[in-house]
Amino acid sequence: MELATVDHTQPSIRRDFVEWHRGRSPFVFWALDLDRPDLRARVAGAAAHLAPWLLDAYCRQPHVTLDICGFPTLLPAADDEFDQVFCLTQLERLKAAEIRPFRLRVGELESFASAAYLAVMDGQGELVAIRACLAGGQGNRLLGSYVPHVTVGLYGGAWPAGEVLGRIQGFPAVPPLEIVVDRVSLMAYCPSDIGGVLSCLGDYRLDVQRMDWRIAQERLWRPASVPPA
Repeated sequence: MELATVDHTQPSIRRDFVEWHRGRSPFVFWALDLDRPDLRARVAGAAAHLAPWLLDAYCRQPHVTLDICGFPTLLPAADDEFDQVFCLTQLERLKAAEIRPFRLRVGELESFASAAYLAVMDGQGELVAIRACLAGGQGNRLLGSYVPHVTVGLYGGAWPAGEVLGRIQGFPAVPPLEIVVDRVSLMAYCPSDIGGVLSCLGDYRLDVQRMDWRIAQERLWRPASVPPA
């Protein structure tokens, strides 16, 4: 939901969402890892511009979420859990699609009701193609309409939307950053830490059509009640 369609921002709160994660960790999703100095600087500048309205200590690296997997486990018992077969099937579809490295642009400061973000412009529909591979005809797990973006920060209170929009419109205009995307990353975060640092579990390299794992896979898929060390 865009900020322009509501009266107030939707606040985030810092607490342990135990009723959601029930002790399970990490929470895993597919994304474009865009953690590079120029984009990190632009995100930091936008966050500083909106600092009075943002939740403190948002530490996630610049990225574009593509789709969510959920909590990894050997034997999924809930809709928000997935096993190794689920992930390997996604990788097979990515390989079959033969999507090559592509370019996208990261542009203006905009906002959802819940978060400020930098807009992302898809190049030649590659994001649509990648998301179709991840969904496999079953529909993506992300809720709502998909808007590619790089999150700047979450709102820390129910602030008047007009006030925040006015501040956003005062952010200096800068040319879009053009970024070459050569990998699709499987990323994760600790579900009890809202806005905490992301970890990268592996990268699917578009240039050689291969998954390079950064962790031993046996560390990831285990009984859901036992978080990885």
